[in-house]
Amino acid sequence: MAYGSSAFAALADPTRRSVFERLAAGPASVGDIAAALPVSRPAVSQHLKVLKTAGLVEDRAEGTRRVYRIDPRGIGAMRDWLDRHWAAALDAFQDYADQQSDQEPSE
Repeated sequence: MAYGSSAFAALADPTRRSVFERLAAGPASVGDIAAALPVSRPAVSQHLKVLKTAGLVEDRAEGTRRVYRIDPRGIGAMRDWLDRHWAAALDAFQDYADQQSDQEPSE
């Protein structure tokens, strides 16, 4: 499974984001997802394939249909990626703020 930037790239598409947000409400079949969106079932299937490849959703056979749900491992990997970059950004801001305070004239 690929995580990180591929997950963000997968969610960059507005329709895929809508599919993902629908799954955030709970597991659903392709038909259930397509019924709530202005796209066809084959299009939803393609979007789910991209989300699955990116590690954001998983599926399970239930009878003759597949039910999709958000994969918590993919969300965790995205969170880890964001946390690493957020920490680096905060460190850089702290360094900048320290430099600015060192350069301020004393009164």
